[in-house]
Amino acid sequence: MLNPYLSEEFTAKIDNFNLRARLIVEGFIIGLHKSPYHGFSVEFSDHRQYNPGDAISNIDWKVYAKTNRYYIKRYEEETNLKSYILIDHSKSMGYTSGDMTKLDYAKAFASALTYLMISQQDAVGLLTYTDKITSYLPPRSMRSYLNELFRELYRLEAREQTQTAFVLHSLADRIKKRGLIIIISDLIDEPESILQGLQHFRHQKHEVIIFHIQDHQEIKFDFKYETEFADAETGEKITVSPWQIKQDYQKSYNSNIAYLRSRCHESLIEYNPITTNTSYEENLLQYLIKRSRLM
Repeated sequence: MLNPYLSEEFTAKIDNFNLRARLIVEGFIIGLHKSPYHGFSVEFSDHRQYNPGDAISNIDWKVYAKTNRYYIKRYEEETNLKSYILIDHSKSMGYTSGDMTKLDYAKAFASALTYLMISQQDAVGLLTYTDKITSYLPPRSMRSYLNELFRELYRLEAREQTQTAFVLHSLADRIKKRGLIIIISDLIDEPESILQGLQHFRHQKHEVIIFHIQDHQEIKFDFKYETEFADAETGEKITVSPWQIKQDYQKSYNSNIAYLRSRCHESLIEYNPITTNTSYEENLLQYLIKRSRLM
């Protein structure tokens, strides 16, 4: 298992964390995640008193022999979580003001998440997209699957435009069982359309986590000289004096972030803004620490 983004020291750290879904998930395979469904597992949980209409096959006859009362055997199923990691690799993800593009950051972050979740026996799938779905690897939990996932991540290049909403709706229609949807993107798209796609997942009871990747300069806008800005996806260019538009730019940018944060909160979608000037190791570890405190 070779991956340029994962050091032995870092993988040793994330092995100490378990990324557990806070919402109930479906499945019948032994793993780490609780399910409300009883009777599909050999893992015995407890008894409850028999009620008219209960299946006779679930009566514990040994208990009846001892107590002369009817009790139903219940089972607590431990299920694997099916996770889907979605990565935006449109042209805007190729931007960097430092050493690492947003896409390279996303690939590194996804590599670490993938390693973590398969290590804890969860099934992980990968979907990559631009203005369409460019690749899809269905969720599997075998450690040998890591190499295939890593190869797909390694091949990703920033290209084409974004149609996030279309991709989200397409995947939501494809997934039948509830699971965990993790989206890694710079979210440079129409915010309302993105929210509608995310809400499609929530309507189907999926848990949704967003990692909003931003470059430091996209937030600070600290350009010192007259600069030509080019839209990475449309090619449109404009030359401006940054200090003349900085205030309006930041007001618009921050307003967009506030909108996404607020609407995600209303829809029970976990929104996590992260910047590429902080190492992906630190961002992920801080996130896992925060999440473990909420469990």
